[in-house]
Amino acid sequence: MKTKHLSAGKDALPLLKALANQHRLDILKLLSVQPYNVNELADKLGLPFSTTATNVRKLEEVNLISTELVPGRGTQKVSAKNYDRVLLNLFYDENDSEEHHYEIDMPIGEYFDCYVKPNCGLVGSTSYIGEQDDPRSFYNPDRKSAQLLFMRHGFVEYRFQNQIPQGEKAKEVEISMELCSEAPNHKADWPSDLTVWINNQEVGTWTSPSDFGGERGELTPDWWNTNFTQYGKLKKWTVSEEGVRLDGKLLSHDAAIGDLDLENLPFVSIKVGIKDDAVNKGGLNLFGHQFGNHEQGVKLKVSY
Repeated sequence: MKTKHLSAGKDALPLLKALANQHRLDILKLLSVQPYNVNELADKLGLPFSTTATNVRKLEEVNLISTELVPGRGTQKVSAKNYDRVLLNLFYDENDSEEHHYEIDMPIGEYFDCYVKPNCGLVGSTSYIGEQDDPRSFYNPDRKSAQLLFMRHGFVEYRFQNQIPQGEKAKEVEISMELCSEAPNHKADWPSDLTVWINNQEVGTWTSPSDFGGERGELTPDWWNTNFTQYGKLKKWTVSEEGVRLDGKLLSHDAAIGDLDLENLPFVSIKVGIKDDAVNKGGLNLFGHQFGNHEQGVKLKVSY
C-alpha cells in the first residue's frame, strides 16, 4: 500500500485543498478500481468533460494521480492513482520543521563490498581480526566487529537502507567518518587522496596530510601499540542542490543531489577509497566506534 505522508504545515495545504471537493474524491474512488481516461470518468460521474478534466488536473498538480499517453483506439490519456492513502501528522514540535531526516551510523566492519591490497588489516577492540596483510581477512565473519581497518590501496563500500518515504524528494545527503592516510607505523608527512562515492557518483576527494600518531587516541584501546596509527580526522561530505561541500566549504558544482538517484534505489551506497589515478596513494585508515577520537562509524544523514 503506497502512502503519502504529510505534516500539518503550509506544504500540506495544496493537497488538502485538492481533496476538499466531492468530485475529486469520487475520481479517486473510481481510480482505486482501475485507470480511466477523462471521457470514461466523465461518463461514470455524469459530469461535463470540461469539469472532469479540470478536476483531474487539480489532482495531478498535487501528485495524487498521474496521467500518461497509452496506445488504444488511437493514443489516449489515461489517469491512475499514485497513492492508496494519505496520512496527516497533526503533532506539533517547536523543534521540528517541514524538512525531515533520518540518520544511520554504520559499524565499519559492516561493509557490503571491498577491494583491498596490502599493507592491509582489520583490528578489533581486543586483537587483530584474521591475518595482517592478507586481503582474505576482509571476508572473515568476525569482520563485523572491526574497529579499525586499513589498506594501502583499494576501497570499502557500505549500503544503507534507503528510508526516504515514497513520494518524498531528497534534499541533502551528509556523510561523516574518521579517517587518515596509512603509513608504516605512523608518519606525519604522508599524504593520501581519499575519495568518496555515493551511488557510484564521485562526490569529492580529501587529501589526508598524514597517518596520525605519536599520542594515543581518546578511544584507542590500551593494547594497541603507540607506535601505530592512533586516530584520524572527522570529515564530512554534504551533497545538496548547490553541489558538494567538504566540512562546510564548497568543493564542487559537478555533483548535486539529483545525480544520486536516491528516489529509485532501495539502498544508499557509500564507497571510500583511493582512485587508481590518485596523485597521492598514501593508503587509508578508517576508524570505528571504539578507536580513534570519535565514537562513530560511517554515518549517513539524509534530509528530505
